[in-house]
Amino acid sequence: MRAVPPRGLRLRLNQFVVLISTWLESGMAKRNRSVGSIATELVKKGREAMLSAVQIHNNPQIEFKAELFIVTAIIAWTYLLHAWFRRSGLEYRQFKTVGARRHFIRTRYNAYRHLSLEACLEHPDCPLDAAVKRNLMFLVGIRHEIEHQMTRRIDEHISAKFQAAALNFNAAIKRLFGSKYSLDAEQAFSIQFSGITDKTARELMAQDDLPQHIRAFIVQFENSLTTDEFDDPRFSYRVSFIRRTTGSKTAADKVIEFVPPGSDLEIEANKVFLKETERTKFRPGSIVSRMKAEGYPLFNMKHHTELWKGLNAKDPRYQFGADVEGTWFWYETWLAKVRTHCQENQGPYIAKVALPTVA
Repeated sequence: MRAVPPRGLRLRLNQFVVLISTWLESGMAKRNRSVGSIATELVKKGREAMLSAVQIHNNPQIEFKAELFIVTAIIAWTYLLHAWFRRSGLEYRQFKTVGARRHFIRTRYNAYRHLSLEACLEHPDCPLDAAVKRNLMFLVGIRHEIEHQMTRRIDEHISAKFQAAALNFNAAIKRLFGSKYSLDAEQAFSIQFSGITDKTARELMAQDDLPQHIRAFIVQFENSLTTDEFDDPRFSYRVSFIRRTTGSKTAADKVIEFVPPGSDLEIEANKVFLKETERTKFRPGSIVSRMKAEGYPLFNMKHHTELWKGLNAKDPRYQFGADVEGTWFWYETWLAKVRTHCQENQGPYIAKVALPTVA
């Protein structure tokens, strides 16, 4: 005799098939949404985002490079850190603690909000070192300045930070998730359509249409760093290109030649390129104090003000200094200009010694 299921459990065949299919799909979905699979998906998306950021920046037909690189690179780093937090079993959803309970923060349409890149970097278990964090906080700060407004010509001023962010990402993804995610072979050096002549280099150095709010952020951020922090290639990766010949027909014909750190060639190259590095900044009072210490005791603030006004030294074309939130800072080029002025016009600035009266 065939057993008859209770009335409440009787199902038609098609209903049974639908029920089983739904259950299987639900089970597969849960398995596909496991910790490992989501972490892996985040890593892959982060990797693709960084590849996209570099490809955008290297595309000669795109002029909106810096802004797109920063936004896309921040997405890449955010996904990478989310993947690491998830794989490590660390909570990366945003929440507020009320009493002994966590209340997770959600979007308007009820999705979980996850940690921003800033919050990831400030997390006590963040796996990145201090230099890499400084580089990313710099990019985040620039993003805050540009996300709601158009900017002009910021690429040349901060591209070294972009290079560092890309190299740091490649090192981090290999260290945290294995060499199979390496980006080592994905991008080569971009081929240039024109060379850089001395005249072109001077014209590039003279460009000063960097937006004031961007300049203010850069100056304040970099002034907070020590010299070692500023020079760390993980914060800003700078490369100097020198046109040279091999001197031998049999020598390797490479577009890019890497010079070993500490070599004689690297030291000589730095002697040239460090001259163009904007780093030290002076307040007007510091300029006056230095001139007094160098043997011009009568040189004062009035003389200094008359000098810079007479030479129109605050004109951006001359690159003698920069305004940072209403405070003017002078560069070493202006200090040298003032020194030359004092040397050529010593009379008013040197104390006259009274000769003894002959009886």
